This record gives sequence, C-alpha cells and structure tokens, in this order.
Amino acid sequence: MKLRLDKFLADMGYGTRSGIKKEITKGSVTVNGTVTKKPETKIDTEQDRVCFHGEEAAYEQYEYFMLNKPEGVVCATSDRRERTVLDLIEDKKRDDLFPVGRLDKDTEGLLLVTNNGELAHRLLSPKKHVDKVYFARVRGTVTDEDIKQFSEGMDIGDEKKTLPAGLRILSSGEISETEITIREGRFHQVKRMFAAAGKEVIYLKRLRMGPLILDESLAPGEYRRLTDKEVAELC
Repeated sequence: MKLRLDKFLADMGYGTRSGIKKEITKGSVTVNGTVTKKPETKIDTEQDRVCFHGEEAAYEQYEYFMLNKPEGVVCATSDRRERTVLDLIEDKKRDDLFPVGRLDKDTEGLLLVTNNGELAHRLLSPKKHVDKVYFARVRGTVTDEDIKQFSEGMDIGDEKKTLPAGLRILSSGEISETEITIREGRFHQVKRMFAAAGKEVIYLKRLRMGPLILDESLAPGEYRRLTDKEVAELC
C-alpha cells in the first residue's frame, strides 16, 4: 500500500497530521536512511523503512485486540469523565481503534477492539445473525417457560420483537445461572429480555462473539492481540 508520509505516521499514532508535518520539515524523519522533509512523500508500506526521531515506525493497516472488559469501564473511544476500554490498551499503534459493539459499564467479558470497520459491520449487523453468547446470573427462578419465551422472540418495548434467542439453564433457584445466545445487539437487550420475563440480571459477562471466544487466562482489564488464526476466522 502507498501512503503519504504524514498520513503513514499519523495512522501509527505519532501525532496529528499538522504536528507531524512540522516534524518532517524539521528533518525528524528518515525514509530508507535518508532524511525526508516533504510530508507528501509517497511511502510503500511493505518495502520502505520509516524512522521517526530514530525509532522505526512499522506500519500496520489493522490491529486486533481481545479485551476482557472489566466492570466500571465504558465502551467508548473517549470520555471526559469515565475510563474507557481504549485507555486499557497501552501498546496500540493505531490511533483509530474502536470497540466492536458495546457492553454496559457494569458488564464484563469479551470485547473486540480494532480499526477494521468492515469486519465490525459484519459482526454487528442483525442480518448476519452472528451469535453472541453471555453468562448471566439472574435474580429469580429460570424455568422451561423462559426458554420457550426466549426461543420465540420477546417484546421488550421496541417496535419489533427480538429475534429468537437461546437460553440454557445452568442452575435454577432464587439466584439462577444461565447462558444466553442472541443474534442482535439491542440496547440492554439481555437485561430487558429477562426483565420481560419478570427477572433481574445481577451479573452479565460476554463469552463469545461469532468464532471469537474469550481467553479465560485474561483477568478483567487484561488484553492480548488476536492470533493470526483468530483473525482469519473472523475475517
């Protein structure tokens, strides 16, 4: 891929385009060992070696991170008051990363963070019917009747009923434990479905999104880059 030198460095998070242009004209950037002072210089991302203040700037078109989102962190690219999921990823190179879908502030579990917009659209589109699997601890006894309601789609106050969803009872009692599979991403969907069934979600964790499964070795707040195999399965 060929890019302007200033865009190349901006994409890799070295600063704003205007700030980078100033650094380039000051002689802070070399291309293949030669100082280059023209921001518009075309770079071949696969062949040219670019250094910024002596540090090699390796180009990555896309980055993919699996985050075990902790409670108390918001799914946003920036927030003036709250800590965001992007604040947790310290070794990112791209400055255009975003979380794929939203988990509530009090919800934990699997979150994909990337800058691949096409992939995000495929994973989130209801038309694609990508499974999203959650573990939910619920106040109230979950029964076979609840399984039936989930499987038929539920009225949660929107214009349309939800798509059919899977509900598996892991334990049932005053506090029940369940596994839910949905193929949409409506606002507070799992919580609203249980509320429509007369129950309250007291803990929620996402376990899987399409072929991507939460790495249980990641403690809440920890992350890792996706493996080549995981990226291939997603894409």
